[in-house]
Amino acid sequence: MNWDQIEGKWKQMKGTVKQKWGKLTDDDLDVIDGKQDELIGKIQERYGLTREEAQKQVDSWDFSSVSDTRDNLPNRKAS
Repeated sequence: MNWDQIEGKWKQMKGTVKQKWGKLTDDDLDVIDGKQDELIGKIQERYGLTREEAQKQVDSWDFSSVSDTRDNLPNRKAS
């Protein structure tokens, strides 16, 4: 999943991001709004990491395991 997709699905992803980085607040997640640079900055701030360490965490996290639940629904034809 690329960052354009993450930004587009941010509302669905907030819970998963909060599970991964529990120190992020709901306000942090609203500010981040799917932006990679904002996520890295907030992780750095909340966890006391260097920018490089926060970047590594974000880069190494497998966002592809996160899917929009609508992607798993069967296709239905309109009647």
